[in-house]
Amino acid sequence: MGRKSRVKTQKSGTGATAVVSPKEMMNLISDLLQKCSSAAPSPGKEWEEYIQIRGLVEKIRKKQKGISVIFEGSREEFFPELMAWAQESGASCEGVEIANFAGEGFGLRATKDIKAEELFLWIPRTMLMTVESAKNSVLGPLYSQDRILQAMGNVTLALHLLCERADPSSPWLPYIKTLPGDYDTPLYYEEEEVHHLLFTQAIQDVLSQYKNTARQYAYFYKVIQTHLTTSKLPLKDAFTFDDYRWAVSSVMTRQNQIPTEDGSRVTLALIPLWDMCNHTNGLFVCCSDHHWLQPGG
Repeated sequence: MGRKSRVKTQKSGTGATAVVSPKEMMNLISDLLQKCSSAAPSPGKEWEEYIQIRGLVEKIRKKQKGISVIFEGSREEFFPELMAWAQESGASCEGVEIANFAGEGFGLRATKDIKAEELFLWIPRTMLMTVESAKNSVLGPLYSQDRILQAMGNVTLALHLLCERADPSSPWLPYIKTLPGDYDTPLYYEEEEVHHLLFTQAIQDVLSQYKNTARQYAYFYKVIQTHLTTSKLPLKDAFTFDDYRWAVSSVMTRQNQIPTEDGSRVTLALIPLWDMCNHTNGLFVCCSDHHWLQPGG
């Protein structure tokens, strides 16, 4: 199925991983959680709160430098492994290929004419990362007891993604290795970039998203370090803010709503290959047993 996965612990710029005492880190995390959980600031004080939250996050990021799990090699190098995994898993994707579109990035390109109502992509449910697959994974024990995970499928998917990325035997590695290493979401904006939005309609959403993400990270950091159900989580020794920002952005830009296996409701999912489809508006069809799509002409 292509070359083997190569996983390593990212090194800091000095050539050594960061060394931070657990107590020191937990104190910073507690300060961040408290700050992000406080009452909403009075009008006109939102920027001041953002600066305070960001300051704590930057202290945490600095101390965590060099301990994230990353993959050796570029994203593009792993595309053949993704396609091989899809074929071995029973996907039907013979009419498309992964291509680099100038100015747009990577996506799927048709290798033949596709007629209206013709099947062009068929992805078996076993390839999907869903809230249900998270519940059946190493994350399951925590999910069964944590109300935030139970109420927020996007957060569940983000932690599911991180757990699988840190597991060298994860069946989803051929997919995870092809995800972007970073994103253009507001979570990646520099302080100066956010400041430029200060008097625009977008600023409230940007500040709120950053605060909510920081609060979620601080909350789950404490849970992962202290909860009895997390002893086997692969995130126990490496769960950085940058990791969570990446996972949240991956889910934010890629999640889809699909029917559950029994068709009784909808659930959130990450769908390999389908999430690389760029298209204009048209009729698309999805069945509940597998995720498959047809162009509407």
